Amino acid sequence: MRDVTVGELVRMWIDGWIVSRGASDPIDEPWGWTIDMGQAAHVSRHVLPEPREADVRKIVADTSAPGTWLKLFATDDTVRPWLGPGWRFDQPGFLMTVPLAPERPEVPAGYTLTKWTRGGVTRVLVRTTEGHFAARGQVAPTGRTAVVDQIEASPGHRRRGLGSLVMRTLQDTAHAAGAATGVLVGTPEGQALYSTLGWTTHSPMASLWFEPSETDS
Repeated sequence: MRDVTVGELVRMWIDGWIVSRGASDPIDEPWGWTIDMGQAAHVSRHVLPEPREADVRKIVADTSAPGTWLKLFATDDTVRPWLGPGWRFDQPGFLMTVPLAPERPEVPAGYTLTKWTRGGVTRVLVRTTEGHFAARGQVAPTGRTAVVDQIEASPGHRRRGLGSLVMRTLQDTAHAAGAATGVLVGTPEGQALYSTLGWTTHSPMASLWFEPSETDS
């Protein structure tokens, strides 16, 4: 992939993420994009690839709806002074990419893998041979890029190669669909796994939502 800016990578992530999550089309803003989710705890999100203090402070001042999220591609410590009462930090994220190639992961003994595609999203489910949930994930190819999303492993089945199995299966699926680059925003724990699979980190991301309490008013 040619050299691209963080802003371009964020837009690639958004384009796949809205397909993966069934969200609204992004609305262009001077500072980035707004996406409607329509859920009680996640009404909408504002995504700022290059957050500036003045822009964040204005968004914060104009926000009154609980369930409004901010996705700011900077560290938590950078943006913390710009916030007002009622804003809660989620885990930090990391914007990452990988060149996609054919993968042939093997399913470990004692597990089964199921894969299906609907609405442009491919989902992978790993279960024990007795049918117990072990791991999952999904990918949304959007042309030359594909967004990997919602990777999860059951605590009782971690460190058994299942996260790698899910990721490599999704990466192979995206490559077969014509995508050349995988994009995701991972948690700190996820970043450690994805790095071992060849993913490169491009930017941190502060993730926070508005949930005012009585003491904040």
